[in-house]
Amino acid sequence: MTTPLGFDPKFLADIDVPLPDRADVVVLPYTHFSVSIDPARRLAAVTGVNIDGASLKDVDRGDNWRLDDRLPAAQQAGNELYKNNDLDRGHLVRRRDPVWGERAVAERANEDTFHYTVCAPQTATLNQSKTLWLGLEDYVLENAEQYGRKLSVFSGCIFAENDPIYRGVAIPRQFFKIAAWSQDSTPACTGYVLDQSPSLDPILDKPLRLETDPPPLGPYRTYQVPVADIASMTGLELDVLIEADRYAPVAAARAEASRWTELTRLSDIHL
Repeated sequence: MTTPLGFDPKFLADIDVPLPDRADVVVLPYTHFSVSIDPARRLAAVTGVNIDGASLKDVDRGDNWRLDDRLPAAQQAGNELYKNNDLDRGHLVRRRDPVWGERAVAERANEDTFHYTVCAPQTATLNQSKTLWLGLEDYVLENAEQYGRKLSVFSGCIFAENDPIYRGVAIPRQFFKIAAWSQDSTPACTGYVLDQSPSLDPILDKPLRLETDPPPLGPYRTYQVPVADIASMTGLELDVLIEADRYAPVAAARAEASRWTELTRLSDIHL
């Protein structure tokens, strides 16, 4: 099998949007996406995926989670983190996003999303806010249809020093997502943060869960935020995206305490 080319910074035609960089990460290319792993945290600092909305394919999901043999096992968080508890293997690259192009390529992209390097521990709460988080790409794709239905999406963990340790892994309380597209030959983007803090403690403090136990309900909170804030929280180089941020003028017009907009429905998003 040929080596996957990974995330393409020139995917959005006439603009160049690189994979955000940061010190001390290992970049792993997959089919239509790349993952930058923080070996010390054993999770992804950032992922980047190219989405061709006009060429998406429906393929069988599969569920063959596996480690990536290009990286030492000690630098990845595998099944031992997720077994017998209420932590989901949360796709940082949404499974269907890279699944486009020729059938064989789309199927390989789907399989690639089931590497443990592509996921992060997220609480197993399927409430409105989680559904909203998963639907962000679709909403932006629909609104970017006039620009070719192509997106580059960056997602990752927001690491903090006080993240709780569970089974030897510091569990992120927050995650980010940035959706970028080409608008009139210039880059445009919007940024978001998912906060799972309220639902983490009940999971990490409880004993092993039986398979028949229902997951505890707990709120996710989703925000639209300035991309500059994501850069500050993650240490990622996001200069191109900060300049392209469509939400920045909205945040700049508000008081510091209200720069973030909590989203309860997709129509709350500023594009």
